[in-house]
Amino acid sequence: MSLTILDATLDGQCVGLRVEAEQITALGPDVQPANGDDVIDGAGMALVAPLVNGHTHAAMTLMRGFGDDMPLMEWLQDRIWPTEAKLTDDDVYWGTRLACVEMIRTGTVRFWDMYWHPEAVARAVEDAGIRASVALPLIDGLDPSKSDALRAQAERTLDALAGTSDRVTPTLGPHAIYTVSEKSLRWVAELSEERGLAVHIHLSETEGEVHDCVAAHGVRPAMYLDDIGALTPSTVLAHGVWLDDSELALIGERGATIVTNPVSNLKLAVGGVFPYGKARQHGIPVGLGTDGAASNNALDMLQDVKHLALMQKHAARDPAAMPASEAWAVATGERAPLLGQSGRIAAGEPADFLLVRADAPELTPGDLTANLVYATAGSVVDTTVVAGRVLMRGGQIGNEAEAREGAIASARRLGVIE
Repeated sequence: MSLTILDATLDGQCVGLRVEAEQITALGPDVQPANGDDVIDGAGMALVAPLVNGHTHAAMTLMRGFGDDMPLMEWLQDRIWPTEAKLTDDDVYWGTRLACVEMIRTGTVRFWDMYWHPEAVARAVEDAGIRASVALPLIDGLDPSKSDALRAQAERTLDALAGTSDRVTPTLGPHAIYTVSEKSLRWVAELSEERGLAVHIHLSETEGEVHDCVAAHGVRPAMYLDDIGALTPSTVLAHGVWLDDSELALIGERGATIVTNPVSNLKLAVGGVFPYGKARQHGIPVGLGTDGAASNNALDMLQDVKHLALMQKHAARDPAAMPASEAWAVATGERAPLLGQSGRIAAGEPADFLLVRADAPELTPGDLTANLVYATAGSVVDTTVVAGRVLMRGGQIGNEAEAREGAIASARRLGVIE
């Protein structure tokens, strides 16, 4: 079935939008529905580009609020890792389904995931109707003797994910330089080039990680990745809080992407602010992520984009350091093409878009983009469309109760809640 939106506002103009075969085929004031179209009345609503969550661990919704207000490593070692050791396919499926409901509700149409049981993640993504780049966390504990077995596991996972859905993109997910041996990082780089896969890795999230890397390898983290061939245009670096000028210059030269996660970084008190201005000076593509719901605790990108802008202004002591338009370009993927969303609504683009309630108090009055960045949360989203399919209409999502009940049952089984 084709879809037509009528009488919505785009850039101050009243327009219609028509979708066929998962693509926007017509956009403008004269667009009319064809016979049989599903028609949405967009009066009082604005068409806006959707959001892309460039770094998360979706099924960690199951551990939301579990171990709040703890130091990062203590939180990981005492709460998160013991719980993750008990995860089943069903747990990850329901945790991801709940995450998809939250993201659809708040305007995110694509997310980059690194989590256990990736085939269950892919199944949840397919059932929810959203898009995702899915990676198995690759960890060998810095033990090269485990590297060959890890590669075999990675290849089996990639093959399994390749047959799931055209909305699921398999990626490689080496966890971090402090959990993956050099031998494994080298074959990750080789496999990425061989299969044309993105590499999604945590990097320079904490100052301690930098000190440990220099002590172990004699260079800072970005240089270490580059020395072993793992810093390329296909690399997505999550966090990047403690990158220095020389590393930023190198990342820019290599064409890698950085995804900043300001709310998670604030909550876990990593002690620094991602240097966005310097990153862009070096031509680095930059995206925005929430990180997991256990460390954020939400997956609402409309909350996080405000933190992104305010942190940059605060760190630079300059209120113009990140204008609303720039923050919005980051959140919608316009500043990071590798993440897979263009940030544009136009004929010929994939049919991924939002309708937001233009008469919501948070959006009244003033500039729409500025209000989206500084004033709103995901509650202003009325309709979410992915690949031409309406996933939320009038604030209602099909099977939301099922996702909640499944996630609650899993959280109880894991001992996260009673």
